[in-house]
Order: sequence, then structure tokens, then C-alpha cells
Amino acid sequence: MPPRLGIGIIGAGRVGAVLGAALRAEGHAITGVYAVSDVSRHRAADLLPGVPVLGVQEIVERSEVVLLAVPDDQLGPLAEGIAVGVDVPGGQLFVHVSGRHGTEVLAPLRALGCGVIALHPAMSFTGTAVDLPRLVGCPVAVTAHGTLEAVAQALVVEIGAEPVPIAEGDRVQYHAALAHGANHLVVLVSQARDLLRGIGIEDPGAYLRPLLTAALEESLRRGDAALTGPVPRGDAGTVAAHLAAIEEAEGASDDTAESYRALARAAARRAGLSPTDARRVLAALEPASAPRTTPHASQGSGASPAATDASDHPHHEEHA
Repeated sequence: MPPRLGIGIIGAGRVGAVLGAALRAEGHAITGVYAVSDVSRHRAADLLPGVPVLGVQEIVERSEVVLLAVPDDQLGPLAEGIAVGVDVPGGQLFVHVSGRHGTEVLAPLRALGCGVIALHPAMSFTGTAVDLPRLVGCPVAVTAHGTLEAVAQALVVEIGAEPVPIAEGDRVQYHAALAHGANHLVVLVSQARDLLRGIGIEDPGAYLRPLLTAALEESLRRGDAALTGPVPRGDAGTVAAHLAAIEEAEGASDDTAESYRALARAAARRAGLSPTDARRVLAALEPASAPRTTPHASQGSGASPAATDASDHPHHEEHA
């Protein structure tokens, strides 16, 4: 890598502005930032003081590297729009930070002679200086081809992060895993907070922290073996009582009982229950108005169900 690069940023969302600040701290020059909303402009001013807010054309003209930090669904149209509507000198490096996409989404720019790289830090961004030390040791998915793979890894290492190669065809499954784990964890914790707040616990987050911290650490280390509680014990009566309480709880969102049912069913299939206990737990999870169904014999066998695709990660321009 050259000692200094001129790097332009299109999208001053939570990720773009933070990565720009991290690269600037390593001696690279930030040539300009494209930011539309007031929130993005304020973020750019905080994290990239003195960097001019410019149009896309000016950023492309001024920069050796262009960082595209926009929502997943906007990335393809943006790449096409730059290739068709902007005077691209060629020979530049375009880097995007979408988890879902590999490098093919930037094919219109590659056709103009530009290098293309996909990077995705596996962390949740606040869009503040707090994120900068969190980048140290953070795994970053890298998708690049040929000599550009070494360039991509060097950029990641420069900011203290850990490059992890991800194949082009694996990006969607990779991103689904992160989004399902992180984003849906937030929903689950929020629902639990609501239930505790509903019975008068003033700081439900503090109350949950020891339990959830231990559960997270154990599940990261042991997977399904970390399961505890009424479902793996086969306590169908407790499961039914939980659902009744949730459905009557004041302040609980309407989706809490639905989430409890879905996750408890998944837990029952992963917990290694006996066929009898599995049937009792799954029957307790049926809505009162629904007909009771007999689960397949495979339920309760302890085998994990086949993975299915699901898919942001708080990233990029106002979507982070």
C-alpha cells in the first residue's frame, strides 16, 4: 500500500464516517465526503473536521480510493449511476462496505478499468468516535480478486481490524447470519425489557445484564448446549403459563407472544427432548384457538433444522 491515499467517501452514515476517521488517523487524506441529510453532515463534521462536503463527481475526480457507504439496496444503482453519469478517470479503487454484496455489484465500475473491493466490518456502529477503538481486532469480511485481495487486507490491517476472506457466493448467507444474530437479538432483549418494566422494575437493562451476558458468552462458546430454562427441561406447564402472562402483560408489544412461540419451538427442536416432552412443549405453544397438531417424529431428536436464508446491520448512509 502507498503510504498515503486520497480517499473520498460517498455516504456519511455510521460506517462511512467512522471508517473515514480511522483511515485518516493512519495518514490517508480524506478528499471529500458526500452527505445529504443534516444528520450525515453533522456526523461528518464531528468525525471528519475540515473535510469538504462535495458532490459525487468532485469526489470521484479527486480520489484514488472511493468508499461507497450506502444502504445495500442503493449500492447497485449508485455504481451504475457513477459509471454512466460521472466522468470516471479509471484506475481508481472503489470499495463498498455492504455485508450482503460482493464485488459483482460494482461490475459497471470494473468495466471502466477500476478496481473493486467489498469490505464489511462485523460490528454494530454508533456513528461516533466510540466506534474507533472497537475496530481494533474486529473481523472484516473481505471479498476481492487477484492482487486486490492483498490491497483489501492491507486496508483492514491498517485500521487494526482482522481481514477474513469471504467468497462472492457466500456473502448473502454471511450477512444473514450477522443480521439474524445481532438485529433480532435487539428485538428479543427489547421485548424482555418491556415485560420487566411492566411489573415495575425501573432499570430492566441492568437487571437482565448478568443473565444475558452469561447466556451470550455460553452460546458463543457451546452453541445449543448452552440452552437452559423450561423448554429443554420439558416443563410444558411453565411454557403455557409464560404465554398466558405475556398475552395479558401491560406494556408488552403485540409481537412478544409471537416471538416467544417461534423461538421456543426452535429451542424445542434443538434441545434434545424426548419425543413425549417435545410433543407436550410444542402443544403448549399452540395458540388457544388453533387446532392441536402432532409434531413430526423428528421433532425433539436434537438435530438442528436445515439453515435457511434470511437477511442490514446498522450500516451506511442513514441506514446503518
